[in-house]
Amino acid sequence: MILKQNKVLSLIGLATKAGKVASGEFSTEKEVKSGKAKLVIVAEDASDNTKKMFNNMCTYYKVPLYFFGAKADLGHAMGKEIRASLALLDDGFAKAIEKQLDNGTTTELRR
Repeated sequence: MILKQNKVLSLIGLATKAGKVASGEFSTEKEVKSGKAKLVIVAEDASDNTKKMFNNMCTYYKVPLYFFGAKADLGHAMGKEIRASLALLDDGFAKAIEKQLDNGTTTELRR
């Protein structure tokens, strides 16, 4: 499980360097609503309000949503401080991360 978690965090780091990640609640929300988000990840230790907001939004806009990792881990993977949410803007990175997450390392709400 640790290996898969590291793989996901590494992919998030690569996507960030490629400029294919929007992070933070405001930016993530903006990308989901604009239709650019291919995948949304919300930290498992994010507030219940944040989880509910993204659950409702991603359901409405039909964007895959995963609860994964801790805020500190997500932020560290992107070379930033803590991040409760992020949106992947690239199909390739989104599919690669989704493949790792679908291997049973996390809770996914919908397909």
